[in-house]
Amino acid sequence: MNKYKLWVVDDEESIRTICRSALEDDFIIETFPNGSEALLALNSEKPDLIITDIKMPGVSGLELLQKVSERYPGLPTIVITAHSDIDNALSAYKGGAFEYLPKPFDVDTIKALAMKAVKNAENIEGVLEDSTIKKSSNIVGQAVSLQNVFRAIGKISNSDITVLIRGESGTGKELIAQAVHDNSLRKDKPFIAINVAAIPHELLESELFGHEKGAFTGAQAQRIGRFEQALGGTLFLDEIGDMHPELQTRLLRVLSSQEFYRVGGHKPIKSDVRIIAATNQSIEELIKTSKFREDLYHRLNVFKLELPPLRKRKEDIPSLISHFLKTAAIELNTEHKTINKKTMAFLEAFDWPGNIRQLENTCRYLTVMSASSIISMDDLPQDIFSDKGLYENQKSHDLNWQASLEDFIRSEIGSDKNILKKVNSEIEKILIDESLRASNGIKLEAAKLLGWGRNTLARKAKNT
Repeated sequence: MNKYKLWVVDDEESIRTICRSALEDDFIIETFPNGSEALLALNSEKPDLIITDIKMPGVSGLELLQKVSERYPGLPTIVITAHSDIDNALSAYKGGAFEYLPKPFDVDTIKALAMKAVKNAENIEGVLEDSTIKKSSNIVGQAVSLQNVFRAIGKISNSDITVLIRGESGTGKELIAQAVHDNSLRKDKPFIAINVAAIPHELLESELFGHEKGAFTGAQAQRIGRFEQALGGTLFLDEIGDMHPELQTRLLRVLSSQEFYRVGGHKPIKSDVRIIAATNQSIEELIKTSKFREDLYHRLNVFKLELPPLRKRKEDIPSLISHFLKTAAIELNTEHKTINKKTMAFLEAFDWPGNIRQLENTCRYLTVMSASSIISMDDLPQDIFSDKGLYENQKSHDLNWQASLEDFIRSEIGSDKNILKKVNSEIEKILIDESLRASNGIKLEAAKLLGWGRNTLARKAKNT
């Protein structure tokens, strides 16, 4: 079987070496230290696949993507980068990338992606000519779970597919909805958001669909509803699980027929609107109790985005705190505060039941209330010590597992001479299992969480 031809473009020699080592069995590999040399080579030959970094001196990976896309629209590319924020992810997909992979990447992952890219090359569709991305600077994070959200947004950016965003309160559902809109074909049209739970049922119908003059007591003039305001753009229905069943029926009819009537109106109005809905509830449970229509759920749940709670992406807390402290200082026109190590460690360990919204409000509070330019434990608001996931409970939980371990050792130490080996083995197994769970099975990420090398983790996992 003939090997595929692969180009690796990265200014880091170590990355070029890793890719060569991982992929040389299936590819004929040529490497380039910058985008300029790759573009020059593109004048005389064409590879089957390009793997490129984003940030390089001179011609960037995104510029390279654009040039490659112009010359060879069907040529698959995989983007790798250490700067894994949403703007890079979306720019990569808009530029025509087959896949986006944050550094450090797992060797098995890059091998699987490379083979998948060349096997599916003939199915790659043309890309959007306008590859500019509206910045989403408020979405901060490097966690694997959030990277998966970035990837998903990039992949649906060229479609009008209906999206259902699920996540706890405060996880940033509206920010994600805005990012979906900003990077869609409708980005130049309105983005209209409405919180279904915040408006009384008897007023929500008029709020969504508008009303004619005299339609009901107090309707002294015609009113344009949110569906009309969002014409050509996106309508974001937050907390859709709280919508009254009667309105669910009307919404379903609008989604089916693509037209609606104002309250008291007799003339149908065409609905050219993309719907993004969000909920913090289990819609499945609401369906079981007849509080939500199953057919509406299936209409809305065409593409699902799951937002992780902050306690599941604690590695992002330091960068989020830094971001919120900077923006709070600008917003409040005051000194930019920093945070000491002990306080940062405490905030990283905290469960944040209110998620990102709670963290942002805490940073705003600290910016105002901290007397010093360096925030300490004494500056933290008292409710953070009495909220869910609070420090004392966490401390008690820590003591409980230690006490349980002590009880176990006390009961076994006289009768089992291999107690140390057994305990160490069990602890190691738990650490490996939990690190793999936290990293979605990516061995390199799991090893990094434990401070090991990937080979060490693989060896220990095999032995446990």
